[in-house]
Amino acid sequence: MPARLFRNGIYLLVLLFCTACGTDEAPVRSEREPVRVVAEPIRINNQQTRVEAVGTSRALQSVTLYPPSAGEIVAINFRPGQHVDKGHVLVELDQRKEKLAVQLAQHRLSEAERLFERYRKSAETGATLPTTLDTARTELETARIELGQANIALEDRNIIAPFGGHVGITNFDPGDRVQTNTPITTLDNRDAVLVTFELLELFIDLVGKGQEVLIQTWELNARVFTGNIIEIDSRIDPELRTFVARARVENDNDRLRPGQSFRVTMNLAGEPYPIMPEIAVQWGADGAFVWKIVDGKAERVRVSVVQRKQGRVMVEGPLTENDVIIVEGVQRLRPGLPVSANTAVAGDASAPVGIAPG
Repeated sequence: MPARLFRNGIYLLVLLFCTACGTDEAPVRSEREPVRVVAEPIRINNQQTRVEAVGTSRALQSVTLYPPSAGEIVAINFRPGQHVDKGHVLVELDQRKEKLAVQLAQHRLSEAERLFERYRKSAETGATLPTTLDTARTELETARIELGQANIALEDRNIIAPFGGHVGITNFDPGDRVQTNTPITTLDNRDAVLVTFELLELFIDLVGKGQEVLIQTWELNARVFTGNIIEIDSRIDPELRTFVARARVENDNDRLRPGQSFRVTMNLAGEPYPIMPEIAVQWGADGAFVWKIVDGKAERVRVSVVQRKQGRVMVEGPLTENDVIIVEGVQRLRPGLPVSANTAVAGDASAPVGIAPG
């Protein structure tokens, strides 16, 4: 009897449970509610590599001045560091003989012109033979050439500035004798400086004319100057594996000097890659991945990190511009899970994400 009552009690409990689970209750949902996430569209940016080099400057125009002819210095018409214009006579040599030679050549030319004119008039009447007239014409042309040579020899007694610029120091005084191989002084046009530097050969395809460079002296908190590449050497150094580039930097305040050493910095643009916030990249057993929204559902995409800087990363993977990736709320995601995205404004993709080679 007690055993029968026990079985009846179990039956009653089962009946009550089934009644409670009857059709009066709403059916169980087969799909989960969409997971709320924060998403952001991908932007494409070029890989930026920051490189530094040591550069040496030279003036926009720079010469060492030598006397065109040997002789004695009679006047020095400049001060070291003085700015002179093109054509300024810097040094005068003794010109007495050359001036006399010019006067003599002028006299011979005048005589040759009078003689030729006399013979020409006589030839019109037949009083002068044609051969005599030809000889007079030759002597006239020779006299003109000799006068030109005398004038050149006189000009060579002066050292003249070939362009405007600043004159350097000289070690000579009036009375010194100089030869044609004696350096008198230097002349530099410092309106701009040309900074020459070397880069590794692996950057040869990333450097082009017109590209911007930043130069700075080695002083602490020194001013940064901006220049542009104007020349790239055609060869790679086979021993150093480097190539030479040259940049022009304007020198408006005349603060830069030829021969100065500089730190040269460049941002070289490489291949384009998707760029995104660093928090969007997750890590699993098979490496890095991101969550992309496709048709309202989360899709896992494997990527590899190319560069990272200041909270943003460049990645390589099957992603295109304006693909929407999830940046917040990734902890509850599973492949194929519906998501409700609040799309954030993408960061500044134009900001360089770069590294210095190390």
